[in-house]
Amino acid sequence: MGHPEQAAPTAGPEVAMEKDPSCYQDAAKTVASDGLGAEGMETQLDDFVGAPPDYNEEEEEQKYFRRKRLGVVKNVLAASLAGMLTYGVYLGLLQMQLILHYDETYREVKYSNIQLEDIDRKVLMGINVTPVAALLYTPVLIRFFGTKWAMFLAVGIYALFVSSNYWERYYTLVPSAVAIGVAIVPLWASMGNYITRMAQKYYEYVNYKEEHVQEQQRAPRGACNAYIVVFQTIFYTCFHLSFVCAQMPMLFFLNNYLYQLNHTLSGVKHCGERAAAGWQRGAVARGPPQLGLSLWPRVLPPAGTLSHGTLPGFNTTVLQSLPRSVNLIIVESALMAAAFLAMLMVLVLCGSAYRPTEEIDLRSIGWGNIFQLPFKHMRDYRLRHLFPLFIYSGFEVLFVCTGFSLNYGVCALGLEKLAYLLTAYGLSASAFSSLALCMLRLRRQVPLLAGAIVHAALLVTLFCWAPEPRYLLQAPLLYSIAVLWGMGSALNKTGISILLGMLYEDKERQDFVFTIYHWWQALAIFTVYLWSGLPMKAKLSIMLLTLVVATGAYLWMERKLAQHVTYRLPRIPRPRHRMHGYRYMEEDDSDETGSEGDGGNNNDEARVDSTSGDDLPRDDEDQLG
Repeated sequence: MGHPEQAAPTAGPEVAMEKDPSCYQDAAKTVASDGLGAEGMETQLDDFVGAPPDYNEEEEEQKYFRRKRLGVVKNVLAASLAGMLTYGVYLGLLQMQLILHYDETYREVKYSNIQLEDIDRKVLMGINVTPVAALLYTPVLIRFFGTKWAMFLAVGIYALFVSSNYWERYYTLVPSAVAIGVAIVPLWASMGNYITRMAQKYYEYVNYKEEHVQEQQRAPRGACNAYIVVFQTIFYTCFHLSFVCAQMPMLFFLNNYLYQLNHTLSGVKHCGERAAAGWQRGAVARGPPQLGLSLWPRVLPPAGTLSHGTLPGFNTTVLQSLPRSVNLIIVESALMAAAFLAMLMVLVLCGSAYRPTEEIDLRSIGWGNIFQLPFKHMRDYRLRHLFPLFIYSGFEVLFVCTGFSLNYGVCALGLEKLAYLLTAYGLSASAFSSLALCMLRLRRQVPLLAGAIVHAALLVTLFCWAPEPRYLLQAPLLYSIAVLWGMGSALNKTGISILLGMLYEDKERQDFVFTIYHWWQALAIFTVYLWSGLPMKAKLSIMLLTLVVATGAYLWMERKLAQHVTYRLPRIPRPRHRMHGYRYMEEDDSDETGSEGDGGNNNDEARVDSTSGDDLPRDDEDQLG
């Protein structure tokens, strides 16, 4: 049986509890304290990593997307101001240098042995001829670097051109001019694409709750049009101020050294349409042309060029005293600082146009396809009908900067008034760019047709009227023409960019379409470079004919769209993803448009754009490129 003392320890606890009921209470307190300790740790952990008690998820989401929208507005303003500074610096420097180089005394004293006139001709050739080949490399350049970095690279090349003028020699000026010609079309194609993409991103941030936005699918057709109108208007309102910025070196520096009109225009007998013909008749007797002043390049995408406009009898000396080299260095340093500021604005303030995964998708369709797609897009009848409008867009800005300002403005008011005339044009173009906002309420044809009507009336006026040399009472009429021409330019440039954004909403196509637009403008600039010796009446006739053809072709395009005539869109291949890394482990894990849910068919089928936004039934065999 065992000893009693051996059984006692076993029954000890129960006996002790029976004898002392407080033991039950102590045990219960111990278990409860353990439970409370675990719950307290969980409560502290929830307080540390969980949402605060007053957290409102919907309100925080609204704040987040409000910051995103403000970021998009910041991107648009930064890109617009960077474009304004870049082209204003470029045009202002080129205008100042060409006026200095024209003066015979300046050339002989400072550059007697380097043939400065020959260098200037080669500079102009590099700026004008090089963009003709831009269609071959611009889409590849934009897809390789990305939209933002293509903008930054092009702005940097413009800054390089400014820096080359510190030491004016053949081996500095000519290569930098060729680089400018290479960068012109990529700069404005990437700018146009960037502004359009910002409008689309703003729409996504406004409608972030929509299912197609959350699924990263294509927005309904025409949904982004209002934002495209507003953002393109902001861009061109800022950009046209580059005309005003370009006049700063002349207003605050060069005008202090210029002779008055009685000296520079003493031998001028005729202005306007008779100027070029008069020079041609007397060229042999007088020797070299009396005014080789090719004032300055075009001011909008794609090229910066110089017209060899001639003014018979213009004095070969325009400087009453030569500016000191140190003063020139100060002016060029200020321009260089502005160009560097433009680079910083693009680098720091401009966000990316696409998500990183979208950039990968845009490039991974194959470089051969990227090279071919601009040419394939030209089979779209909408673009073909817009070609004359692109060409006229190149003609008209170049004409007001060279033909009108030289053969009309300078001939009547003198070289010292050139800056004021072009400032009036720039301010007018900037102010009237806001008229494009009428596309929010009116039909999109209104701005383009209004600009065409204004320019047609002015072309007829200039064809029939030639100002009298040295007759200052004509100033109000000349300034009025400059202001009205600025209004027509604003409606033309802003209207075209908005139209392209509306017609080509697919983010995979925008860089190709804007490349085609600016390349045709480059061809127009090259044509103007070749026709520089024509009489003024011939130039005005060509411009008027081009404007009539462009307006008729545009109206015909709108009529075909209203009738739902199908158009051809080239097929954009699906991205070819390499199956390694975490990014593409799943086949559908892609940010490409149409990758989720529709299998990418939207890229393979043509869609008909019309004012009503209705789509026609699709036929792959008839419509695919």
